[in-house]
Amino acid sequence: MKQETGARVARHYAQDHLEETILDALAAAGKDTDRLTPNDLVAVEEFHTGGREATADFARQAGFVAGQHLLDIGCGIGGAARYFATARGCRVTGIDLTEDYVRTAQALSRRVGLGGMTTFRCASAASLPFADATFDGAYMIHVGMNVEDKRALFVGVRRVLEPGGTFALFDIMRTGDGELSYPVPWAGNPETSFLASPAEYRQDLEAAGFEIVSQRDRSGFAGRFFAEAKARAAAEGGPPPLGTHILMKDNVAQKLSNVVTGLESGMIAPVELVARMRY
Repeated sequence: MKQETGARVARHYAQDHLEETILDALAAAGKDTDRLTPNDLVAVEEFHTGGREATADFARQAGFVAGQHLLDIGCGIGGAARYFATARGCRVTGIDLTEDYVRTAQALSRRVGLGGMTTFRCASAASLPFADATFDGAYMIHVGMNVEDKRALFVGVRRVLEPGGTFALFDIMRTGDGELSYPVPWAGNPETSFLASPAEYRQDLEAAGFEIVSQRDRSGFAGRFFAEAKARAAAEGGPPPLGTHILMKDNVAQKLSNVVTGLESGMIAPVELVARMRY
């Protein structure tokens, strides 16, 4: 990722006082912020299509097991990392371009007692700051849309994996013709949005030294997820105090509407890919 592109991506997500904003929302939702549990964070920490249900489904597809050390690429505020730590017994190192997200991920993990199972640092997916064969597995969730040179990213991931390691992805991918309207949750304009088709992902993964284990289109699931969220908001007169709208900062309704339009038109789709490093 070019340095200037990375800076623009980081600015898109950056948010001052993010931990305090989330703590205020937790309190407004009736949570005791001095005695938080991992489950208390679910509504706000899963910043991707399908939320926690999607993460759990994705984990089953990836097949990571207890005791493994995983790399979370584009970890956000650490929701998936904490899920893999609690539900799968994995140790997770997360990286993200956005310093505000990294600080918040660290703070939230400490608050729920997972500081020993999860570690976060500010770093670029395009230049992974780890030695060869550091991790048993790696994953990224709704990150590839911000990465222009996916093949270079995948080469880097292969380098830091143990031989035979699994790399799992869950991204919004290009599945049809047409021009996507902006803003969307991952980009305010096309300058930092790099959608690619599942075929292009597969090609780049294979060129980087991976073999494809499975592929799954999650369009139907995503449609139900967004429809249910819209119905809840309508019934409650707006979004709840606690939710991923906090991470989207502004233009939330427009961002979500543009994604839903893209999904309904078949232009984009959330797709899972699981790949394994070739020996």
